[in-house]
Amino acid sequence: MTDIVECHSGYEYAEKPLTLTWEGKRLEIAAILARWRIPGAKCFRVKTNDGQIFELFYGELYDEWRINRP
Repeated sequence: MTDIVECHSGYEYAEKPLTLTWEGKRLEIAAILARWRIPGAKCFRVKTNDGQIFELFYGELYDEWRINRP
């Protein structure tokens, strides 16, 4: 299954992640704990409404999201 992230996009794409799909479940993001950039990607550490922590990586070159559990 493909990992899915829904995000708010204003001035540029992927400014603020809003929801993610993990193991078939759609989870709402309660807080962005950290955000940073690496070459070619935007990165976020987020906390979902149920208290889970995830790291989200948006690869700009391939227009692809990755979701990891730290």
